[in-house]
Amino acid sequence: MQVQANGLSFEVEDTGEVDRFPVLLVAGMGMQLIGWPPPFVRGLQRSGFRVIRFDNRDIGLSSSLDHLGKPSVLLSALKQKVGLKLNPPYTVQDLADDALALMDALHLPRAHVVGVSMGSMVAQRMALSAPDRLISLSLLMTSSGAPDLPGPTAQVLKAMMVPLAEGGTPQSKANTLRFLKALASPGIPYPSGVLEDFIDQCMARSDRPQGALRQAMAVAADVDRASQLGQIRTPTLVIHGREDPILPWPCGRDAAQRIPFSEWHLIDGMGHDFPPGVVAHLLTHLLPFLHQHT
Repeated sequence: MQVQANGLSFEVEDTGEVDRFPVLLVAGMGMQLIGWPPPFVRGLQRSGFRVIRFDNRDIGLSSSLDHLGKPSVLLSALKQKVGLKLNPPYTVQDLADDALALMDALHLPRAHVVGVSMGSMVAQRMALSAPDRLISLSLLMTSSGAPDLPGPTAQVLKAMMVPLAEGGTPQSKANTLRFLKALASPGIPYPSGVLEDFIDQCMARSDRPQGALRQAMAVAADVDRASQLGQIRTPTLVIHGREDPILPWPCGRDAAQRIPFSEWHLIDGMGHDFPPGVVAHLLTHLLPFLHQHT
């Protein structure tokens, strides 16, 4: 369903149990709401929660912001290298404001918030700007954004630096497959063919690589978040993969160390994706945490 919030239109899927505590899932960069694996959503729902997923602005079936133009990755990288301020088309705080406005539109005074990758950074901003709206904060595959943390592997950087392809083209599909394979969990792989089928499903629904690029610029420009994380008092869970190739595990550990009294779990063999084995590990830690703070 389409929901109007913060001056934009968002595609939302809501399991709809109004008598349950809601869990708001905040997706990562370029990730559509269908990127949350069905077993993950079912696990939360069967455990007694109302589960709400949505496409972030500029992705999936939510509002497109192509009128804001295509940022230059090279220029942005050069600015970062020499310490100049980036000026993204929108900010991580804007994405957090979207999520909070969406909660208003859905009449949710409070919710458990679970964010993955970029979505975990959005969730951090939600906890900083509206702490009274979060029952708990769960950060999957996250980072504090501190400037001295390790960066992506060479393989991931190579996959990220390919020329942007037009959405819906074979080249766009090839780029997406290359990127997702670079993020894969080495010790907990997808079954054969599952990743390719998932990409086909995503592209049939929507393919907006420019939107993902604008989201990436928002993340790159969010440079002062780390110094603010000590203000968070929301009960917080941080789960990270030891083999994460884009946000190496010290990124997640740093976030956990900066947020007071947070709970930290490091999963061996896990990269930066959602194969069935990873989903099982995540639910093992996430469900008890959510129930503890419900």
